[in-house]
Amino acid sequence: MKTSWRSASLVASAAAVLVLTTACGQEKADTSTGSQNVGAAPAAGGYGTAEAGASPDTGTGAAAADGQGVAAQSAGQLAVADTEQLGEVVTDSAGMTLYRFDKDTAEPPKSACEGECAAAWPPVPASGAAAPIGIDKALLGEVTRADGTKQLTIDGWPQYRFAKDTKAGDVKGQGVGGTWYASAPTGKKASAGGGGGSGAAAADLPGLSTRNDPELGEVVVDKNGMTVYRFEKDTPWPMKSACIGACLQKWPVVEPVDAADTKGIDNKNDGRRGYVVLNRPDGLKQQSIDCWPLYTFAGDKEPGDTNGQGVGGTWYAISPEGKPLGKPK
Repeated sequence: MKTSWRSASLVASAAAVLVLTTACGQEKADTSTGSQNVGAAPAAGGYGTAEAGASPDTGTGAAAADGQGVAAQSAGQLAVADTEQLGEVVTDSAGMTLYRFDKDTAEPPKSACEGECAAAWPPVPASGAAAPIGIDKALLGEVTRADGTKQLTIDGWPQYRFAKDTKAGDVKGQGVGGTWYASAPTGKKASAGGGGGSGAAAADLPGLSTRNDPELGEVVVDKNGMTVYRFEKDTPWPMKSACIGACLQKWPVVEPVDAADTKGIDNKNDGRRGYVVLNRPDGLKQQSIDCWPLYTFAGDKEPGDTNGQGVGGTWYAISPEGKPLGKPK
């Protein structure tokens, strides 16, 4: 199955990292505490926040003080709504958008959203959910959560509502933290069609690939189609990240991506040009290109956004060779 070969590939990559890290002068875990220039942006943690005022750690905010009332509501007769922003999205019987979480798995179905996360993103109960025209009822299923409750799945992906969606048609959870996306009727991520712009489809991309930006040229994007950046206060030799602590809430790291799961990326390991993983002192593992650590930007909400470009004069979209794009000379 798809999950199996990727898992095996990542295990092999992890073993290779032990040898390849020396290509970027990374002899041990980075202990850098260098200065930061993070710029202005909304915070985004593991499950993110959509608005200012929400807790940077939990993403719950005032709107999700308990989340229990929403969590208890059956989805009822599901529906397919055709939105201008995202195309077709799945909603519950009240018109509230359903979402999926990148840190969950579909094969086998498993939810990674518990505790405070589940208050911000109430799981949709499996009981009472029915497929309408436009959704293959064979795609509907359920997964047993850690607390024993049954959660609705679409094509294996656990389904959630977002506590900050307050009325039918809201899609405030789209792109939050770079991990939450409205669900399409097929169970894939909903995204507006079109080529290359802010509405470019982000579903089913490789772990890292490129797109042609009309202003910057060929830029690296992650598996969700979100622009990837480098930080000029980092160093490639030895490879160190100067973005730590609160900086990471605005500039989340790009997690390790197997070289086989890339397209158009310079992933050769020839000396200083290292496609290797940075073992950070905070325990995170971060992918690099040409020994430059990679990040996304919490202020980018849709594929094609480049709101992080030039922030603080230190953050720039990165080319597939690891060069900063659009940096003043």
